[in-house]
Amino acid sequence: MYYIHEFDPWKNRFCTCPKKYSLNPYTGCDHRCIYCYSTYIPDFYNCRRKKDLLKKIEKDLQKIPENSIISMSNSSDPYPTMERVYGDTRRVLKILKEYEMRVLIVTKGDTVKRDADILSEMRSVVTVTITTFRSEKLEPNAPSPEERINAIRILSDYGIPVGLRLDPVFLYLSDDYEKVIDESVKAGIKHVTSSTYKVKKDNWERFSRVYPEIARKTWDLYFKKGMKVGRSYYLPEDIRRDMMEKVKRICDNYGISFSTCRENLNMNSKSCDGSHLF
Repeated sequence: MYYIHEFDPWKNRFCTCPKKYSLNPYTGCDHRCIYCYSTYIPDFYNCRRKKDLLKKIEKDLQKIPENSIISMSNSSDPYPTMERVYGDTRRVLKILKEYEMRVLIVTKGDTVKRDADILSEMRSVVTVTITTFRSEKLEPNAPSPEERINAIRILSDYGIPVGLRLDPVFLYLSDDYEKVIDESVKAGIKHVTSSTYKVKKDNWERFSRVYPEIARKTWDLYFKKGMKVGRSYYLPEDIRRDMMEKVKRICDNYGISFSTCRENLNMNSKSCDGSHLF
């Protein structure tokens, strides 16, 4: 297989995703999120096109079962800045439509609204990530949360199932998630996936530089009182559970489904990735 691979989130034992495949149309991502979990990939913030992308994807598609779930993307965003120029993701969607695959989009890019025409004609679900309305320091090169809300509204108007990824939630920083959910529900979301911030060495270095006071307040919680799962450090379970229960209560009040991502808290009402919306 060239560019389509079985989904395997770093062999995380807390992953509850259904069987699906992962496809990243680009290498790297230029949103420059300071908490990014994928910056172990060399030169990750330098987004690059892939060689012979369409030709190799067609070869890959001939090797996987019909009606498979193709998740775009789990490492790099399928809608980086250069997608507006090159349109590689749009071309990939046209091929996936021909092969009648189910497509699960995960993005912070508002360019996804451009592809509402194609997505509405195929089995698709779009999940849009919004962490906070004050995301300038967290996601310095990503479209604004307001632009992402507008994309949700346009996709929903096309009849495309849309979910919100309130992901990750930060202790002592994420205090407007009720507003994020409220605005997203008004725009048309049907599901929320949420998770707490997981620390890796490289993202912690960036986070500590940008939010030194919060880093000082949470260092013990992550590195002394928390636990290590694979290469990630987790907050203590009671703190994570309290954070996720607050998000769940808001979702319950709106009557929409809720799930966590890699938390091992047994709180999911539906699929963890929004794939039940197909």
